[in-house]
Amino acid sequence: MTRILFLNIENAASAQLAEAFAQARSVPGLELVAASPAPSLPRAEVNAVLAEVGISLEAQEAKLLSEVAALDFDIVIVLGDPGELPALLPGHPECIHWQIDDPLLTTGDDPLQAFRACRDRVRGLVDDLLDQGYLNALVAAHQHEQLILNSISDGIIAHDLNRRIIHFNRAAEIITGYRREDVLYRDCHEALSGGFCGGRCRFSDGKKAVTDPVTAELDVCRQDGERRRIRQSSVPLHDPNGTVIGILSSFSDITREQQLARRVGEIEQFSGIIGNDEKMLEIFDLIQDLADTNMPVLIQGESGTGKELVAAAIHSEGPRANKQFVPVNCGALPESLLESELFGHVKGAFTGAFRDKKGRFELADGGTIFLDEIGDISPAMQVRLLRVLQEGTFERVGGETTMSVDVRVISATNKDLAEEIEDGRFREDLFYRLSVVPFWLPALRDRRTDIPLLVEHILQATLESVGKSGITISPDALDMMMNHDWPGNVRELQNWIQFALVRCRGTIVEPEHLPPHHLPRHAQSRPARRGKLSAPRVTAALRETNGNKLEAAKR
Repeated sequence: MTRILFLNIENAASAQLAEAFAQARSVPGLELVAASPAPSLPRAEVNAVLAEVGISLEAQEAKLLSEVAALDFDIVIVLGDPGELPALLPGHPECIHWQIDDPLLTTGDDPLQAFRACRDRVRGLVDDLLDQGYLNALVAAHQHEQLILNSISDGIIAHDLNRRIIHFNRAAEIITGYRREDVLYRDCHEALSGGFCGGRCRFSDGKKAVTDPVTAELDVCRQDGERRRIRQSSVPLHDPNGTVIGILSSFSDITREQQLARRVGEIEQFSGIIGNDEKMLEIFDLIQDLADTNMPVLIQGESGTGKELVAAAIHSEGPRANKQFVPVNCGALPESLLESELFGHVKGAFTGAFRDKKGRFELADGGTIFLDEIGDISPAMQVRLLRVLQEGTFERVGGETTMSVDVRVISATNKDLAEEIEDGRFREDLFYRLSVVPFWLPALRDRRTDIPLLVEHILQATLESVGKSGITISPDALDMMMNHDWPGNVRELQNWIQFALVRCRGTIVEPEHLPPHHLPRHAQSRPARRGKLSAPRVTAALRETNGNKLEAAKR
């Protein structure tokens, strides 16, 4: 079945004429539609001039473009002034233009004369379309284009500025599990579970400014509920005048590729977190598992292990990524200020409250709030926080209105909350509200194989921040770092490198450039622990050194 749309931007008169002549030819396999963006004008003149050639339109009615825009057309024929054509239609149909004078704008003594001229012009064009092979050529061109797009292994999805899907190829169906006919011309947020962008939509909340290509890796949910990791590239679609009219995204399923890369130790970072130690790979998996849920998460670990980085990763990998991530250091504020910081206050609530102020929970509405050093809050604050977690409501300081928010809570502490609970300093019920999923970050001394990666990353970032380059770490200096116990974890490592760059006057950081080892006794007494050796690490080291066993052993 070949579907043709006769479209007139100003009115439906010439489109109705074209549809009538095409219908009169009774060509098998053709579905014909006449439409206009505006309501159809009276058809008295159209009926009159068609009756003169033995054709009636009594059984036909021109449709509004909005009524048929979701149909998958093969050919669109625009009659008259192209005007403001719809930028995108499903299926990317072949589009041709017939220059037809609008009979309603032609003046003269005989009002039907203009319609007769229009009728004869349209009949000639319809005859040429059907008799001269133009129709078959246009259909073949459209089918070939669709064949090529459906033969590409990458999924392709395109939508207009209203997020209406106008293209969805065969590979997109396979990767996502959705059928093309079920998603075509629907809002992608409604048609695809969770929105195909994984919460990173640039068309949410009225935002439609897209000018640059965007590449990202994200998780998507198939129709059957299975999570897949994809690599997606999105580019703006432009009309002939250069105006952005939509977005086209190509994507590939890299789930298996990523799983294999992790098995052989090739993954070196995830969502801004550096590491490929087995413990960190498990952390990466857990972040992905938690990202799509709304359950509270309590991250526990020593100071300097990167708890805020993990919290930000959980936020950015999930559907709340396009909303606010609001961090609060609970241990840095006294209780009176912390209450106002978290819940806000009304004007006059206390001295200095000159105006109403939103709290961090309000600012994080729809997004994520990160409560760092949660183990340091007072018992009274614990009670207020427990209510927010249970009911999602609170009042501003000095206010009487109950506020309701949709906020995901991620908290962190370097304290042993089990001991805090035993000593009566932390509420057990709050602990279970915060810690639905146990999340422990390993200390740097427990993932020493990540130290070279971290050193290189911190070194390059620090050099870039001060406008330098070409400085490296000597093997002896790196060996000293590998053997240090790192009571301050990654934060201490960062301080070491920054200190060394201040002292180093050449291009190689040597041991003498590192900070002096005036460490606490407990840190000096702890034996250095090497990272766990595993077959994948040995294989990776041999591959990286092109089979040089001595160099691999050093690594």
